[in-house]
Parts: sequence; C-alpha cells; structure tokens
Amino acid sequence: MPQSVDWKTGHYHLEQGVNIQVKGEISNANKQGLIVLLANSNIQKVDFDNTRQATLSIRCGMELRLPSESLEAYRIVVDPKGIQIEAKSNAGIFYALQTLRQLGGSNGKFPYCSITDYPSFRWRGYLVDVGRNYQSLALLKEQIDIMAKYKLNVFHFHFTEDIAWRLISKKYPGLTDSSNMERWKGKYYTVEEMKELIQYCHDRHIQLVPEIDMPGHSAAFRRYFKTDMQSDSGTAMVKELVREFATTYPGLPYLHIGGDEVKIHNQRFLPEMTRWIEQLGMKTIGWDPGGNLQPQTIRQLWMGGPQPITNDYPFEVIDSKHLYINHMDPLETVTALFYRQLGGQPSENKKLLGATLCSWPDRAVSNERDVFHQNAIYPALLVFAERSWRGGGEFEWRSNIRTDARGLAEFAEFEERLLQHKRLYFKNFIFPYYRQSKQTWTLYGPFENKGNLDMSLNKEREGQFQASKQIGVFYGGTIVLRHWWADVVRGAIDRPLKNTTIYAVSKIWSDQPEYKNFWIGFNDLSRSYASDSPHLETWDERKSKLWINETEVVPPKWQHAGQKGNLEIPLVDEGYSYRVPRKVKLRQGWNTIVVKLPVGELKGTDWQNPLKWMFTCLPIDNE
Repeated sequence: MPQSVDWKTGHYHLEQGVNIQVKGEISNANKQGLIVLLANSNIQKVDFDNTRQATLSIRCGMELRLPSESLEAYRIVVDPKGIQIEAKSNAGIFYALQTLRQLGGSNGKFPYCSITDYPSFRWRGYLVDVGRNYQSLALLKEQIDIMAKYKLNVFHFHFTEDIAWRLISKKYPGLTDSSNMERWKGKYYTVEEMKELIQYCHDRHIQLVPEIDMPGHSAAFRRYFKTDMQSDSGTAMVKELVREFATTYPGLPYLHIGGDEVKIHNQRFLPEMTRWIEQLGMKTIGWDPGGNLQPQTIRQLWMGGPQPITNDYPFEVIDSKHLYINHMDPLETVTALFYRQLGGQPSENKKLLGATLCSWPDRAVSNERDVFHQNAIYPALLVFAERSWRGGGEFEWRSNIRTDARGLAEFAEFEERLLQHKRLYFKNFIFPYYRQSKQTWTLYGPFENKGNLDMSLNKEREGQFQASKQIGVFYGGTIVLRHWWADVVRGAIDRPLKNTTIYAVSKIWSDQPEYKNFWIGFNDLSRSYASDSPHLETWDERKSKLWINETEVVPPKWQHAGQKGNLEIPLVDEGYSYRVPRKVKLRQGWNTIVVKLPVGELKGTDWQNPLKWMFTCLPIDNE
C-alpha cells in the first residue's frame, strides 16, 4: 500500500492503445517493463511518440519536487487527461510501474487517483541460505521477481556454509567438488550463473549482497584446505578467495563477512580481513552478536529483544532480529511481521538503514520447493515488503492478532489485501496462508493438572467451563499461548503457570452436513533445529487433544513417529502446512471445537526442542 492514495470517481481507459511521452532518461528495462505491464492489461497497441498527445506521460529527473528526497520516491496521477508518472530516478519509475501494475488489473482500466509514495527504509532485504540447501537459478529468479514487484531492494545471498561452499573458485575448484559437500552434493553456482544473478537483480533495482562467512560456518573451507581460516595460511587463502571474488564480480558495494557463532582465537583475523576487503573497494557487513567487527562494519542484528536504534547508536544497523521465518509458524508469520516495528523505529534514521527478512532452512529438504511448503515465504515477503516500505508497526513483538477493535480491524484490512494478491498473482505459487482473522477462540483456565498431562475435567469435550475461568477472546488460526522466546515475544497468556491446562473453545457454522478441510497442529517445528518428531497417537509431547462436536480428532500416523531430531532427516508431515489437510465432518448448524492444551514444565527438553505452547485449527475451504 502506498504512503498516500487519494481515490477519485471514474476510470481512465487504455483498451484502444496508448501513446507514451517520455521526458528525461528512462532505461530500456523500464520501457520494456511498461510494455509488458500494458500487455498484461490487454493493451497491445503501444507507441512512444513525444510529438503526439500523450495518454501516459513519464517524467524522470532530479529537478522534480517530491515529498521525499529518496531516489525511490514517485508520484502517479490518473485523471481524465491520462496517466502521469513522475520520479527522480529510474528506481522511482520502476516502483511506480509496480504500483501501476496493481492498479490496472487485466482490463485496461485504471481508476482515477493521486498517489504519492516513497520508502520508509532504504534497506529492504531478503536473505536466502543456499549453502545448506541449494536452490536452482530459476527458483532464485522467481523469488527476485516477487521481491521486485513488491519493492524490496536487497538480495542477501548466503552461499558458504559448513555444509558446502557453493560458488565456484577457478583458483580452487576443489572447494565446490561434490566430495567436499555434505548435502546437495555437486550443486554449486558457476561464474556465469553468478554474473547472471547479479545482473538479474540489477535490472530490477535490487542490490545483491554476497556473504562469505568468516571465520565461522566454514567447515567446508577447512575440509578442503585442511586448515582453519584464522591460521596464517588460512587467512592468506581467504584473502585470495576474496580477491578472486572482487575481481570476477566487480562493482558490488558490499561483502557480508558473517563473523557469528564462532570462537575468535585470532583477534587479528576480522580486522585484517576488513581492511583487505575495503582495499578491494567493498564495505563490510557482519552479524551482531558476533566477532570483533570493526566500527565501520555495518551490523546486522540477529539476537535479542526489541531495541530502538537511534541516531547516536555506535554503528550502522540492519535489523534481522525476530525476522527468521524458519522459526515461525506459517500463520504466525503474517501476524508477527504485520505488527513488527523495524529497528524499534517507525522509519529509518542516520544509523538504522532498514531490515532483512531471512530464510534459514538449516534442516535438509528433499526438494527445493519443500522450503516453500514448510515456510510462508511468499506471504512473509508481501507483509515484510509493506512494513519495510510504509514503516510504522509496534515496538512490542507479538505472535497473536491484537484483540482490541482497532488492532483487529487493521490486521483484517491488510489480510484482505494479502488474500486478494494471493488470488490475483500467486495462483501458480506455493502460498501457505488462509484467512484467519475471523476465527474466534475463547480461552479458559488455568486448571491445575499437578504435572499429569492426561488429567481430564468433567464435560471438557463439550467445552463447558465456568465463566470465572474465562481468560479472554482471541482471533486467529494459530494461537500461541506462550512463545518459546517468552522473554521477548508476547503470547496469549500473560503469566503462564507450569503444571496447568488451558482450553480453547470455538464455534463454526455449517449450512449443511459436510466434510471440510482443516489445518490442525500443535507443535510447529522450527526448520532450523534438530527437533524430535511426535510419537504415534500423540499430537505433541504435551498430550494436547482436539474435539469437534465431542468427537476426538486423532493425530496423523506420523511417517517419522518418535524420530530423534536429526538435521539430515527432512521433515515430511510434522507441520500442518506440508501435510494433507485433515478432513473433518461438520453437522448442519453450529459446530463446537474444543482444544485441550496441557503443559508441565515451562521449558523444553533441550535447546533443539523448545517449549512451543500453541495450537492451530483453521478451516481452509472458504478461500
């Protein structure tokens, strides 16, 4: 949604063709993009003739007055005279065309309106980890296309890992040999493919940011060179790899050096590598917390709670805290990102550049598309794109839809637009999201269970509980009672107690007796941890249960029932979004759903199996 839209009555029609008048330097890529846009609106006759009356005019130049100094700002006016686009740069023209694409639909009619738009953050990024799980060039381009259409402008390309080094080095070709890879053996990117990817991003006004992780996440380096990066010989070889990279792919302004999750035993390593990279013409970015990064290195934040980044912060910052969608339930993903304030500020400042959304599928996948079934990649990109462009959000992190009238209405309005885009533009894509804002739950409890997770209450299946035990009314397909990072992310229960049981009750109407598909789940496993699979005849380790009209909905027959967590064993049916939906019999009229949610200790068995006190129950046939 643009920063400012003033809708008028009426439409401008271009079905008979369009004459485009251009003032200023417009790139060929933008001209071709406009032609494709018009063709998709069923407008086939397109002329560029500055001597004739324009039905669509484009002005591009630094002299234009816009309400933002950003080179990505633009203005669109659609009125009886035609369509007028203004921007200071080709980036602004490009983003104006993305908005025009959404305005025009497929019928050549554009609603009268006045749009003024500009980004709240200059850094709007998306990270893909191909070091652990390779993705084909076609799939990467697919994601970059979506990024471009929704005005994201940084593609963070993470291609080195413990698992594998996936960018060819002509000096050290054995680094990408299949024998040096532990997963997706033999899959890497050639020089030509990397150059093609960089250009593909450039043509769409996206900056590719490569990451060569050092000195951590570098087991593939050690396997091949038989030495650690922090050794004298290792440092020399890292320098040579970086020099080769900078020479082979000139003009890239940034190199991400990682620096996290490793013991720094050579305090000279990161400062020396930073100086070397700067001499090669690139600015460094590193993870924070991490190693002894230099003051001029941009910090990419990845751990900790909400924190306001102010103008007096000691470093330039990119926010990625609680922006790892591999840790989020698919429905929770949209909720969490919708309310999420980036960098603890409504918009950028001198030190806060923006944010990067991250996809870290640490666990092996059998097929590259499995990442999209297990994670809400495209729904996340859309909600993050709006938040990083428009700014705003809330300082407090939350995992559930707000229950106040305003907070619920704001989410429902966005959700309607999200689902409209799903229908219009994502018919042929994996898009694991359904409307959840109308799903209502009443929570009751806590009821003491004394550590006996099998303890039952009278009439629990009927959902009949004392009014005095009502906690409140909540909305959503997924309800998180207590987040696994409860110290920084708010759940539905303000002060959860161990050895207690909570019940959730909802009523669903059906016009006739029928079977409906539901998403049902309880413990959404992170795609980054070696988490255990549930045992047979259980939904989770807490013995959660669900009844519809007093009939229990039994758990699936898990393919990996009781499997001890292992990052090399792919998830197959553990999550509701990547297994067959559950068919549930509904009767005519009101149907009562009761969810039983016991808990013992408020902690997981280990860090790979954190406590996720939550449930999902959502009918998905109504979309």
